[in-house]
Amino acid sequence: MKTTAAVLLVLGAAAVFAAGDGYDPPAVDYKNMPYNGRFTFVRLRFQPSDWGPGRYMWGLDLKWNHDYPRAEAHFMKMLQELTTLDPNQDGGNILALDDPELFKYPVAYMCEPGFWTLTDKEAAGLRAYLSKGGFLIVDDFVGRHFTNFAEQMRKVLPAGQLVEIPNDHPVFDSFFRVEDPRAFPHPYFRVSPTYLGVFEDNDPSKRLMMIVNYNQDVSEYWEWSDTNINPIDLNNEAYKLGVDYVIYGMTH
Repeated sequence: MKTTAAVLLVLGAAAVFAAGDGYDPPAVDYKNMPYNGRFTFVRLRFQPSDWGPGRYMWGLDLKWNHDYPRAEAHFMKMLQELTTLDPNQDGGNILALDDPELFKYPVAYMCEPGFWTLTDKEAAGLRAYLSKGGFLIVDDFVGRHFTNFAEQMRKVLPAGQLVEIPNDHPVFDSFFRVEDPRAFPHPYFRVSPTYLGVFEDNDPSKRLMMIVNYNQDVSEYWEWSDTNINPIDLNNEAYKLGVDYVIYGMTH
């Protein structure tokens, strides 16, 4: 009888996880470091349209937690070695899109926008962040997931125009010169990436407010750069892009 009850309990929990859509993900345990003026990697969290158990942090696939915390830990070490930013090395912060704390950090990162959902408050928060000088890096999505990303972006910036960013734009030359960011493929699907963005007032001569790595997963290269999963030269290109993004966001 006890065994049967235990099996039913497990199956019931599995059903909740499998359902995904319509269930709130459980609260996960993380601790943000207090603001200290040093550069901090900020990852944006959101309510995913689908989620469940997985190999990611906390044993959950929450979409926004892909590659956490190894990707940012490795990337911060590179920033420390290559630049004079002196970033925090004790991990990154996780913030909601409508958290007022977000305005303390000039650069933010978001992944898997194919599963991104937005409340009106979150849309207003991200809109204010971008309009006041924040720079957003969007990463890790392919194919049909672009449709949802574009739909959510219309809520954030109804008049904003997503345009392809040319190779000679300063975002690819703010620290390293990345001659052709499209030359290195997605780490798994090996598709050719596209880099998109939204300019302030939709004017390409003004500030780029966000960079979008479509058909690409830059942070995957960061996460596994201490292994032989991907060639060293591709890992290096991914780090160059990341450093360029941060320096551009800090200086524009």
